[in-house]
Amino acid sequence: MNEHPFHIATITELHQLAGIAAPQHPLISLVRIEDLPTLPKGYPSRFTYGFYSIGLKKNLKGYVEYGRKQYDFQKGVMAFTAPNQLISYANSDASEANGWLIFFDPFLLRSTVLKHKIQDFGFFDYETYEALHISQGEEDQIQEVFKNINREYILPIDSFSKEVMLANLDLLLTYSKRFYTRQFITRNDTDDTLYQKFLKDLDNCFKDTNPTREKIPDVRYFSERLGVSSRYLSDSLKSISGKSTKEHIDFKIVQIAKQLLISSNLSIAEIAYEIGFEYPQYFSRFFKKSVGVTPTEFKSKRSRY
Repeated sequence: MNEHPFHIATITELHQLAGIAAPQHPLISLVRIEDLPTLPKGYPSRFTYGFYSIGLKKNLKGYVEYGRKQYDFQKGVMAFTAPNQLISYANSDASEANGWLIFFDPFLLRSTVLKHKIQDFGFFDYETYEALHISQGEEDQIQEVFKNINREYILPIDSFSKEVMLANLDLLLTYSKRFYTRQFITRNDTDDTLYQKFLKDLDNCFKDTNPTREKIPDVRYFSERLGVSSRYLSDSLKSISGKSTKEHIDFKIVQIAKQLLISSNLSIAEIAYEIGFEYPQYFSRFFKKSVGVTPTEFKSKRSRY
């Protein structure tokens, strides 16, 4: 039976557990990985934070799984975690590692534009194996932003400190979003992409001969089959096709519904059940919202020609 993960509520508590000096500000902390001491034996192996974290790591000895491939941690890797996200600490060799770690409390974002904007940075919901692998040029850009934040972090706090650090934090996240979009494209195999595998699964799922489907599949169904997080799958699909996972599913349902309405003698209720809707009225509302007319109106219009 798995034990409940240890919850590290504050940045100050994290510093105490890790055996490092207290942060210069209770709501944000920036540390160099090469300056970190070896974690004490009592450090939890499974834990959650009450705050956000961003890490740029390099020269870790080991590999990370990415789909069916392994990627070398010795190159620049960025990882992001949101509050209450489960983190598992692996005993990898970090003796020669370098890079940056930044931690910031959600309270730091209070009454700022970034408080609302941060919801658009979906990579905070990705799994740890969906890290951002950056090129040398990208790493150089990221390093400069970390250095800018560090310069401000070590200065005495004044009325501009928070504004300057948040502006650089926003820039760091915007760069990360750009580089993830690049990764979605370049990390796919040419003949067996995540997108192609998703489309194949989507087609198979709605085939009449599929005995395993009892209801309409959701985003989680496909993300679990493909071995990625739901948010990562949607962001990846959108970067390639312009449509999220849910939009792909909805489009497929509409296609099947139109075909059945035109070519079959099934009633509206029978079509709803055939597709996987639990209640026909849900199907009718969904169809009208997607197409602009009810299933009955669509069928009636088509039958005139």
